Amino acid sequence: MKITILTLFPEMVEPFFNSSIMKRAVSSKAVEYEIINFRTYSDSNYNRVDDLVYGGGAGMLLMPEPLEKAIKANDLEKSHIVYPSARGTLFNEDKAKELSKKDHLTFICGHYEGLDQRVIDSYVDDEISIGDYVLTGGETSSLVIIDAVFRLLDGVISSESLEDESFSTPLLEYDQYTRPQRYCNLNVPSVLLSGNHALICSWRDFNRIAKTMHSRPDMLSKASLSPSKRKTLIKVIEQIGIEDL
Repeated sequence: MKITILTLFPEMVEPFFNSSIMKRAVSSKAVEYEIINFRTYSDSNYNRVDDLVYGGGAGMLLMPEPLEKAIKANDLEKSHIVYPSARGTLFNEDKAKELSKKDHLTFICGHYEGLDQRVIDSYVDDEISIGDYVLTGGETSSLVIIDAVFRLLDGVISSESLEDESFSTPLLEYDQYTRPQRYCNLNVPSVLLSGNHALICSWRDFNRIAKTMHSRPDMLSKASLSPSKRKTLIKVIEQIGIEDL
């Protein structure tokens, strides 16, 4: 996959591609990236990229010309262009999976009051929100989306690691523990030390359902549970109480 980021602040995003799992993905050529400062495509004095909003209002708006020139000069019309925006469609794991199947993703990082609508209408394929809040710029939200997407690419993370994660199914991930066995007077659950794989799987199913019921009960309505997991859910309800659903 190729990832292109159009930004006014390359220094905000460059370290992400040179760190941790993404660095390995780039080294293995699972991911190719480029960062483009679209300010360099401005013909205005002092490379200006923003101006006042027609109709009045607070703040400045990014002008369409520098972005359009950057898109055309780098042949980005053929890519899938994403604009992170507070008014966009809410991002989730299903959208991450959809985007992970694209060959080339381009992210436009907005600032100030955002983009001129004509850029959005002409070039943007997906306007995406990462949550019901507002950030000062699109770099952070772009990296959130990229992080959720690239890890789904073949060879980046083992398929086994992805299987039981939160949102990979309509249940949250179960609790996990490592050494030491006792820490700050808290013990690892004895079932995890039993060596009984079937018992451990049952405990994990129980724990996932209990966690989902407590933190995200709305997800249970979307869950297609197997008969064994339905029995587990009944046990959880009996133990925790139906009022927690």
